[in-house]
Amino acid sequence: MRKIIFMGTPAFAVPSLEALIASSDYEVTFVVTQPDRCVGRKKVLTPTPVKEVALQHGIEVLQPEKISGSIEMETIIASHPDLIITAAYGQFLPQTLIDCAKYGCLNVHGSLLPQYRGGAPIQYAILNGDKETGITIMKMAKKMDAGDILTQEAIEITHSDDTGTMFNKLSQLGCQLLMKTLPLYLAGKIEPQVQDETKVTFAPNITRQQERIDWHKSALMIDCLVRALRPAPGAFTQLNGQTVKLWDVLPLDKTVQQEPGTIVEIAKKYFVVACGQHTALQINELQVAGKNKMPAVSYLNGVGKHLQVGDKFDENA
Repeated sequence: MRKIIFMGTPAFAVPSLEALIASSDYEVTFVVTQPDRCVGRKKVLTPTPVKEVALQHGIEVLQPEKISGSIEMETIIASHPDLIITAAYGQFLPQTLIDCAKYGCLNVHGSLLPQYRGGAPIQYAILNGDKETGITIMKMAKKMDAGDILTQEAIEITHSDDTGTMFNKLSQLGCQLLMKTLPLYLAGKIEPQVQDETKVTFAPNITRQQERIDWHKSALMIDCLVRALRPAPGAFTQLNGQTVKLWDVLPLDKTVQQEPGTIVEIAKKYFVVACGQHTALQINELQVAGKNKMPAVSYLNGVGKHLQVGDKFDENA
C-alpha cells in the first residue's frame, strides 16, 4: 500500500481525496490544506472542504499558513511518503518538499497544459470563449504548473456552463483521470511529456478591474465574462449611480446601432443593452448593490421601475 500525502483546499479537490481514501491501494497518511478562514457576512471561522472530508475519515490534517520552512513540512518529510498529490492546494511547494517523496509529487490541474498555467484556469477558459478545457495530471516542478505532463483529458464547455458547473465537471474528471493514471505511473508505464513552452498561456487570479463589464466588447464576450465570474464574484457595471452585477444574460441574434451600454429595449421580463460590434445583450437576472439577486422582471417592477430606453450603463463612470 502506497503512502500518500494529499494537499488540496476547495471542493474541486474533494472527489480526488475521497477516491484515494476509498482505494485499498493507497493510504492517505496526512492531508494538508489551507488554514480555516472566516466566511460570510458573519465571519464564521470555516474549515476547508478538504479538511472536512479528512476529519470524517480520521486522517490527521496539517494547516500551515505557509508550507515552506514550516514544522508541518518537516513532519511530511519525516514521514517518508511514497507520493504527494496536490489538487488546488493554493501554495507553492518548495523543491525540498517535492523531492521528499519516493515517486515525486503529482498535481491535478484544471486545464489542458501548457494552456492556462496559474490559479484561475477554469475562469479564463470560459472568459476567452473556449469550446473545451480539461484536466492535466502532471509532475510537479518548482516553476508554476511547468512540470512534465503524464495524462490529459478534454471536456466540452457548453453555452450554459459557468465556472461553477465546470468546477464540478472538472473535479469529477480530475478524480477519474488521477485514479487511471496512478497505477500506470507507479508501474513506470507512462513516459512524461515535456511541455511546449511556445504554447504557454497564463491564468492569474482575476482582478477587480477584470470584473468590470466593458460594454464596447461584443455581447458574446460579455456573456463569457458573466459566466466566468459566476457563481462568484460576479461581473459588475454602473447604472444611474449604482453598482449592478449581472448574473444571467443572453446574447441576441440582432443588430443595433446605439452606443455600447445604451438600453435599447424594455420588455416585461427583461431588457436589452447595446454592446460593441453592434450586438445586443438581454438581461435576465441582476443584483443592485445592497439587494439580493433578482430576475429582471422584479427589478423592472421595483428598483428599476423608472428605467427608460436610452439610459446608459457606466454613463458617469
